[in-house]
Amino acid sequence: MSDRAYQLLEEQQKARGINLDAVKEQLKTLKIETPSWGYGDSGTRFKVYQKEGVPRTPFEKIEDAAQVHRYTGLAPSVAIHIPWDKVDDYGKLRSHAESLGLKIGAVNPNLFQEDEYMLGSVTNANEKIRRKATDHLLECVQIAKETGSRDISLWFADGTNYPGQGDIRKRKAWMQESLSEMYRALDPHMRMLIEYKCFEPAFYHTDLADWGMSYNLAMKLGPQAEVLVDTGHHLQGANIEHIVAYLIDEKRLGGFHFNSRKYADDDLIVGTTNPYELFLIFYQILLASKDNDEAIRNNVSNIAYMIDQSHSIEQKIPAMLRSVLNVQTQFAKALLINHDEVTDAQNRDDVLGAEDAVRKAFEFDVTPLLHAVRQEQGLPLDPMRAYLDSSYGKDILARGKGGASW
Repeated sequence: MSDRAYQLLEEQQKARGINLDAVKEQLKTLKIETPSWGYGDSGTRFKVYQKEGVPRTPFEKIEDAAQVHRYTGLAPSVAIHIPWDKVDDYGKLRSHAESLGLKIGAVNPNLFQEDEYMLGSVTNANEKIRRKATDHLLECVQIAKETGSRDISLWFADGTNYPGQGDIRKRKAWMQESLSEMYRALDPHMRMLIEYKCFEPAFYHTDLADWGMSYNLAMKLGPQAEVLVDTGHHLQGANIEHIVAYLIDEKRLGGFHFNSRKYADDDLIVGTTNPYELFLIFYQILLASKDNDEAIRNNVSNIAYMIDQSHSIEQKIPAMLRSVLNVQTQFAKALLINHDEVTDAQNRDDVLGAEDAVRKAFEFDVTPLLHAVRQEQGLPLDPMRAYLDSSYGKDILARGKGGASW
């Protein structure tokens, strides 16, 4: 993209009251955490597809994650999943990440792959199984302390398949009891991010089925508990940007697990099926960042942006590159919304004028803007092409097949 293309965009945005220099500075602040499990073998409910070159250890997962950050400048941290990423020395894992310019991000407990958890983990009717699950949560708190992690992301597969299978209110109480014990173990700077999912793998009821249940639980636990929004965990037609705005207004939006879906939790590359939804989510966040309420601005500034995808047919590192670049593109578009123009139309009850003020920002080609930012940061203008032209993808084929699967 030529300098002239950027100049034309700059002139166009200046006429609309948008300062591209300020937009570029905001773009440089965007940080997106990638998941260790997104680099390993994964699959559908029918088969795990093994690919050559996938990581064999948590250390190799971090090395692959470093490639994404190297070419995009967007992904300085990597989330880990326990026990998938269990090691003997977490200080060593942390040092390895730091040597590659990364840090260990959110710690994700695993409470859905043990045989004992078939009928629930922290909501299991068996007290011994609930104790085992709670002890694992406490183990993850300790791991977070050793890795210097701030956030612990919590997703529970707990639920039932049939009416009468479990006592819903007792399960609710057991969930709160377990998480209360975990909450008390947190250091003052740490956070619990409570995720939800409308269904699956439980099909009659899920113990944390929507944002309201997670929000209610977070409020009962205390200020270090917030809600995590996974963009693939909602019923069809859910207005996710509405949920985002509501949680921001309550100062309880902790973070995102970005992915994309067509029907259910498909874990597809974010922004591939409904990029406008992602753009509108950022619209609500950026609007709140200008709020007069300092507590709302603080909430927005602490949102954790994380990818949660398990690429099964794609090559792992290119898929993750595409994920973070798609997020960056929609964030850039949202930065071009003229909020004064929107407000003016709202105040005049100009329905189509307000909608147009939002939509036209989505329709701008932000390629010259992204190129300008990358050039200023010393990054390749086309991160995907730069990675594919490097030897890294070929070099890791020596790992063979049979890497660490999730």
